[in-house]
Order: sequence, then structure tokens, then C-alpha cells
Amino acid sequence: MLGLVFRRWWPQHRWWLAGLWVLVQAFWLWKYHGPHFVNDSARYLLYAQGIAEHGYFEPGHNRRYLLYPLFQSVWLALGLGRWGIVAGQVAASGLAARALYRGTRRLLATPALGARAAALATAAFILWPDGQHFNAFLLTESLFLSLSVLSFGALMALRHRPTAGRWAALLGLLALAALARPNGFVVALAAALAGLSVLRRQRNRRPLLALLLLLALAAPLLWQLLNYQLETFYLLDTYQRGELIFRSPLWAVHPAGPLVLPPPGTGPAARVLYFAAHNFSFFGQLMLRKLLVFGSGLKPHYSLAHRALNVLGLWPAYFLAARTARSPQLWRPGRVFLAALPLLQAAVVMLTVDDWDVRFLAPVLFAVFVLAAAAVVYEHPPITLTRPSSVKN
Repeated sequence: MLGLVFRRWWPQHRWWLAGLWVLVQAFWLWKYHGPHFVNDSARYLLYAQGIAEHGYFEPGHNRRYLLYPLFQSVWLALGLGRWGIVAGQVAASGLAARALYRGTRRLLATPALGARAAALATAAFILWPDGQHFNAFLLTESLFLSLSVLSFGALMALRHRPTAGRWAALLGLLALAALARPNGFVVALAAALAGLSVLRRQRNRRPLLALLLLLALAAPLLWQLLNYQLETFYLLDTYQRGELIFRSPLWAVHPAGPLVLPPPGTGPAARVLYFAAHNFSFFGQLMLRKLLVFGSGLKPHYSLAHRALNVLGLWPAYFLAARTARSPQLWRPGRVFLAALPLLQAAVVMLTVDDWDVRFLAPVLFAVFVLAAAAVVYEHPPITLTRPSSVKN
């Protein structure tokens, strides 16, 4: 019976996914009564209003979130206000869901299994409550999540037809993701690692050596960019408070003795290195506990139902994703990108500090869902249903 239902449902599964996506968007907009204004929404809207009305780009911390106020300013300039912003975010999310489906299909070597993994990963992307609800928020997370997924789709489009247009689309999306949030560079870095994985396996090592030489020459510039990004984040204050969650004393780590602080005048990135080297044990505790808070979904203020959902849904997905991350049945650049993205995001959180909600985890969970879906379809391949042949007397 189940096989018959599946066989009848499967030819229209993309329409079912589209309908499910529409219902989920409607649910979150209904739940929040339209565009949801929260903590950081005011500064983004004020920044966007300044851009829309005067073309004024604020200096300082807000410039590290340049893309999102610019995105908002377009809708404000058109007179569509907050509803226009949210409509744009929902539209981008729809494009991302489509890109996720197509990208997952291209990831797997077998077309039939690729389609089933794509359906499963896209369903998880749509239904996971900590992701789609950001489409109603006036925050950067929705746009950053969509750009991350679109970058994955653009990377996978290169598998069969690496045209100049597709390369330009990938590079453009990676640049936009980097401008969306200070940690947006992790998307481009994951894509770079995917490219390195290809160059490393080639017999001709000249392209790889040339790229490594270029990175070495660009190291001073990259160091300056890192310092610029960290300049307005007072990380040492969070280290001294032992915070695992920004501005929260919950689960804070308290040092056993006085901490050694860097001398005045030390640059932002060098301050972190100095603190880590001179407070190695304490810094290690902070990093490991931040990793637990970031990935586990067991933050102290979460409800019991929310914690149970993470334990029963997210933890098995991590396990399945880890099992298939090295599978040769997946296109190597794609699986390297998918494995690197959440790991790089986790490393950023470990070096900085997590937030009270899921704004750092949600944008990279799609990578876990895709790898987990691939594991499911490879470990449980579909049964081919055939009609019994007639028996002749």
C-alpha cells in the first residue's frame, strides 16, 4: 500500500514541495502578523532609510552588514515598506529552495537517487522551523541563508556545463554572501576549498602552486581585511566574561585564575591570538563549550519541545551527514563545499560568541540536510515496483 501511494505521489512531488513551501511561508507570516520587527531591525531600517533617501552609507559597525540595508533600501525607495522587504526575502527563499533541489540532484551520481535525495533535502529545508521563519524577520539571516543556498546551486551547475556565465553567477553570489554579514566570507571560503580539492587531485600541480603563491602574496591584504572585520567586535570583553551566548551569563565559563591580556595597541586579530596563546586552557574550554551551544540546539532558554526536536531531528542528521561527507558517490567539489560550510561557521562561532537564537546555525543547516538526505537514499534505495507477470496454463 505504501509503495502504491509513493508511486502515485512521486511524479508530482515537485508540485507537492512547491505547495508545502507556500503553506510554510503563509504560516510564518500569519504567526508573526506580517513583517516581524525584532532587536536589530531598527538599526537596519534606519541605515536603509538613509541610503534610500540620501544615499548615505553609515561608517563603522553597520557597514559590515552592507548588503542587507542596501536590499531594504530598494523596497523603501519603491514605497513598499516592510511588506516589500519581506516579500523580497520570501521570493529569494523560493529561488533558494529551487536551487537546493536542483543542486542536490546534480550532486549524486545516479539521477534516480539524486531526485529522491533532492526531494528529501528540500522538504527538510522547508519544514525545519528554525530556517524559514526568518523570512518574516527584518534581519539579515533570511537573505544570507538564501544566498548561501543559491551559491551551492551555482556551484553544482558547473558540474555539467562550466560556462563563463555560470562562473560569473557563482562568483557574484559568493561576493553578495560575503557582503551580507561579517561572517559571510565562510561561503566563499567553502567554495575555495571545493576548488582546491579539485586542483589537489590533478596531475599538473602548476595551477595549485600558482594559487597557493597568490594566497601567500595576498596574505597581508587578507590580514588587514580580518582586522577591519573584527575592529568593531569587542571579543576580549566576551572572553573575559566567559560568555558562550552573547550578553548572557547563562552557562558562562569562569577562569580559575587571572587572565593574561594583550598589551595596549595590539590589533584586533592579534589580540585574539595573544589571548589564546596566553590563556590556552581557558580559551580551549570556551571554544569547546561554544561548539556545544552552537550545534546541539540545547540552549538554556529553549523550550523542552525545541530541545527534543533538535535531539531527535538534528542530531541524527549530523550523524548521517558525517557518514556520507566522504562518499565517492557524491561529486567531490559539492560534498567538500557542503562539509566545509557548517564546519567553518562553527569555527567562527568558537572564535567569537554564539547568539541566543539560531541565527548562526540556521544559514548552514541546508548543507547538513543535503548530506543527510544523500545518506538516506544510498542506505535505503527505493524498491522498484513491477506488476506481476500473468501465468499461462
